[in-house]
Amino acid sequence: MSRRIELVTGDITTHEVDAVVNAANSSLLGGGGVDGAIHRRGGPAIGAECRALRASRYGRGLPTGEAVATTAGRLPARWVIHTVGPVWSEREDRTPLLRACYTNSLRVAAELGAVSVAFPLISAGVYRWPKRDAVVQALDAIRTAPAGVDEVRLVLFDDASRAIADEVYAEVFG
Repeated sequence: MSRRIELVTGDITTHEVDAVVNAANSSLLGGGGVDGAIHRRGGPAIGAECRALRASRYGRGLPTGEAVATTAGRLPARWVIHTVGPVWSEREDRTPLLRACYTNSLRVAAELGAVSVAFPLISAGVYRWPKRDAVVQALDAIRTAPAGVDEVRLVLFDDASRAIADEVYAEVFG
């Protein structure tokens, strides 16, 4: 299986894919950045399913690195896959947790039957993960994840992030 990886710049909530990955907080109840945008644009159906998950399996919240799916509500996707990225730490290597966000999201997508998935750059915003390393970890985790999803888009929020991603992509896949 050859997984196609595409880098794009823009708003992840506009992508017509089977599944959009949400860089969620552990509460699953929305927040800022990508999380807030997905909840706002997707509408109340996403929040309702997230509240149901909190009332059942994830009473203490979704653990870092794990992934769970809900409806996509009004988004142009079938599902939202929520994953909680790690906060960057200079003293502790949390790289395995960051990579798990990608691999577990792809596993959930494959279980759902999704063929196409759009990811944000997880943990590279308010969680302060250095962007270059965030891209390295994302691309390597996506590239080496088990088969099941044919098309993955890494959606970069701005031109500066996209330039970093293009450079890393050329190094990884060049």
